[in-house]
Amino acid sequence: MHVIVHALDRANAVGDRLAHYDAHKAYLADAPVKIVISGPLLAEDGETMIGSLFLFEAETKEEVERFNAADPFAKAGIWERVEIHPFLKRMDNR
Repeated sequence: MHVIVHALDRANAVGDRLAHYDAHKAYLADAPVKIVISGPLLAEDGETMIGSLFLFEAETKEEVERFNAADPFAKAGIWERVEIHPFLKRMDNR
């Protein structure tokens, strides 16, 4: 199944985000669930990171929830709001 994670940073989290960026990337590189696509959400300026978006392929939503909770960004309190939902991919124009 596909699962989307939409995570918004708390206010003024850019410095903390950058401080934990290498640990976050290493954590994602060793993921036990398949990350189909991921990247930072950006402010209207097109540069300032304000959150994260992930599309996972996993057996269950709970598997993604556990993985997300152990992410260094989650542990550092960078994400203020995280929503995790099953996703039905209807179109893929890659």
